[in-house]
Amino acid sequence: MTTTAPAPTPSAPIPRVQVPTWLQTIRAIVNPIPYLENAQADYGDIFEGRSFGFPPFVILSYPDAIEQVFTTDPNLFDSVSGNRIISPITGDQGLLLLDGEAHKKRRKLVMPPFHGERMRAYGESMCAIATQVSQEWPQNQPFVMLSATQEITLRIILRTIFGIDNNERFQQLRQLLDEMLHTFDTSLGSSHLFLTGLQKDLGPWSLWGKFLRRRQAINALLLAEIQERRQQPLGQDILSLLLAARDEQGEPMSDTELRDELMTLLFAGHETTASALAWAFYWIHKVPEVRTKLLAELSAITPDTDPSEIAKMPYLSAVCSETLRIYPLVLFTFSRTLKQPLRVMGYDLPAGVMLTPCIYLVHHREDLYPNPDTFRPERFLERQFSPYEYFPFGGSNRRCLGYAFALFEMKLVLATILKQAPLQLVSSKSIQPVRRGITFTPAGGVPMLATR
Repeated sequence: MTTTAPAPTPSAPIPRVQVPTWLQTIRAIVNPIPYLENAQADYGDIFEGRSFGFPPFVILSYPDAIEQVFTTDPNLFDSVSGNRIISPITGDQGLLLLDGEAHKKRRKLVMPPFHGERMRAYGESMCAIATQVSQEWPQNQPFVMLSATQEITLRIILRTIFGIDNNERFQQLRQLLDEMLHTFDTSLGSSHLFLTGLQKDLGPWSLWGKFLRRRQAINALLLAEIQERRQQPLGQDILSLLLAARDEQGEPMSDTELRDELMTLLFAGHETTASALAWAFYWIHKVPEVRTKLLAELSAITPDTDPSEIAKMPYLSAVCSETLRIYPLVLFTFSRTLKQPLRVMGYDLPAGVMLTPCIYLVHHREDLYPNPDTFRPERFLERQFSPYEYFPFGGSNRRCLGYAFALFEMKLVLATILKQAPLQLVSSKSIQPVRRGITFTPAGGVPMLATR
């Protein structure tokens, strides 16, 4: 006797944020964390939001749903259309805005410099640059830690990408990149990324006009460097490795592809790590017992300690993990737009819907992280979280390629500076995150004093 499976029960409509699209757009740009927290409280771990310029998006904050997204065949998603927000900064031909087979091939080409022995070779440069910059801080005078970490991480990424960071071209590049990213320091500036209707060149004094001219100048510097380096013997820096890389047909990357990869690395490898470091210095000095425990662990470091051994220190690692948990540098992973219907958490989602796993909401689940607003590195010593419970660098085939590099850099810079420069916060007031483009940085940049 044969039986047939019962017909699936039609799912209820997915909960939808009951706020006009224009107001959701404003809240998402200006004050996104309360917007997300309130929506989760009202609608649960899966809900649909709307924003001008984007297809309907479904925000997910339940680990099982995150696991389903991360383990589903990537070919069922369009991973580019919902993420073009970054194309004005990175260009269209870098790894972040490739999909399918093109993404897979480029990822394979770009990956080697960020893993294994080659990455560890950058450790001494990271420590040396952190030492040099921190020795220039004024004594007993306030300085902004975020500005200092931006200087450190930009010099590190320039040194590792190009092998040099102090000639005239790179001095220009540092200044232009800093000025270009400052375009997005305010909600008004950030809105130009989200609302394409604002992306109009109204002359060199307009916000978008300034951005375009700085970007054009950066592109000219990068292309000039690429063309010169094609005529020179290759070194061990990242640009040399990218110039030497060949795809399966033996073809190198074009100048435009190289430029967009370099812009991606400069943006993703500098801005995000700088913010993470500024947050780490804030929390280490905001919570005295964390600073005490960390300094006790770092006391074992000697001038002969190998950087890779520093990176293995458990409490230092836990501090970095907790920093990236409590205020992740981006609130969401890369969005994935469905190419065909998919059932998620009992809801039937149609093609065209954009799935958006929310890093922030998962990282603040009370059932995973008791007292989630408390900075407590011990969480990461007491248990191991799955890649669907803790994922500050995203997941699946869209996981940040440079995550190991970023963590290595964070640990070495923190250890180097904390060993050398006694620091304190200028104010005991709590610091909140503010939007800077698509990333989130500490408001005011963390004013500190060096007291050596």
